Amino acid sequence: MDEPKIAACQPKQVELEEGKKYAYCTCGLSESQPFCDGKHSGTQFKPDVFTAEKTESAWFCQCKRTGNAPRCDGTHKNLSCE
Repeated sequence: MDEPKIAACQPKQVELEEGKKYAYCTCGLSESQPFCDGKHSGTQFKPDVFTAEKTESAWFCQCKRTGNAPRCDGTHKNLSCE
């Protein structure tokens, strides 16, 4: 698998809590999108682990093509999805 799977063609709104650690899925295989559930095992992908800097709502990419991971940058608008 060279490219991540497109999990969805629209971002997902998430609630982040300041100081809490999150693992953003980068492979697109997780059933807990947009977060990692370990399905990347056996691939070259690893989750993007980060700690939220503030409590906020954010839109996370699910097409896995954003240039601003984990946040959506609108790249999904240029994809053809089934």
